[in-house]
Amino acid sequence: MGKNRNTKVDGIIVRFLSGFIKGLLIGIGSVAPGVSGGAIAVIFGLYEKITGAIANVFKDFRRKAIFFFPIALGGGVGVLAFSKVIEYLFRHYEVHVKYLFIGLMMGTLSSVFEQANRKGFRKKYILPCITAFGITALAMVMEKAGIDIIPEAGKGLPHLLAYGAIIGIGTIVPGISASFVLMYIGAYQIVLEGIANINLMIIVPVGIGFVVSIVLFANIINFLFRRFYGYTYYTVIGFVIGSIIAIFPGFSFNIEHLLGVLLFAVGFYLSFSLSKYSKEK
Repeated sequence: MGKNRNTKVDGIIVRFLSGFIKGLLIGIGSVAPGVSGGAIAVIFGLYEKITGAIANVFKDFRRKAIFFFPIALGGGVGVLAFSKVIEYLFRHYEVHVKYLFIGLMMGTLSSVFEQANRKGFRKKYILPCITAFGITALAMVMEKAGIDIIPEAGKGLPHLLAYGAIIGIGTIVPGISASFVLMYIGAYQIVLEGIANINLMIIVPVGIGFVVSIVLFANIINFLFRRFYGYTYYTVIGFVIGSIIAIFPGFSFNIEHLLGVLLFAVGFYLSFSLSKYSKEK
């Protein structure tokens, strides 16, 4: 009797730690540019469970709460702990960090394309991909030409709610790095510093935007992926590639940028290897 009880307790502890570690990595993926928390959830087999739970919050609530508590706890720890590290790196090594994260994102593109083609490939999927990329590229060109089509990043309530909504969408859609989008519009460091310093004036509205966007868009995203999987995923890919190009810090023949290229190669190798290992598993 005692042995069975100990075995049961051990099983609970193992499940809790497993959920906590998975949540921790998803949280880190939500903070680090070039890494998608949604994609990590897919790797761990949690994506459908998470989106299903969000779409039907009150159905079998108690069981879902018990299952997702360690995952949510790990996610919170991952965001809070890792944001401080990222803030420091961006403050002192911005060019190096951008090269590293671009490498991380480029290394996952092959697995993102493989996921997009999971239900078959059609040539007409290329059009929404090019369109999405073109929108991002046009926005970048117009910004550099001085045409302000992207609102300047700020700390007002509407801005912070919008940043939270972006993070929510990045959590729901695998392959989308919300951090890349925030970096592109100049809001990444605002959110990062707010989280790292536990600034409730930033965290609370961002959190509200995050929750509202997930609740509102979970069913829409699920519908689009169910009915228009290929079109939706290739649109996502177009925006992802456009975001990568948009944050490219440029290149010069100096130590800083040469080291950046080395970090790009390291990031590419790590993320490509992780993607390959995950597929084999």
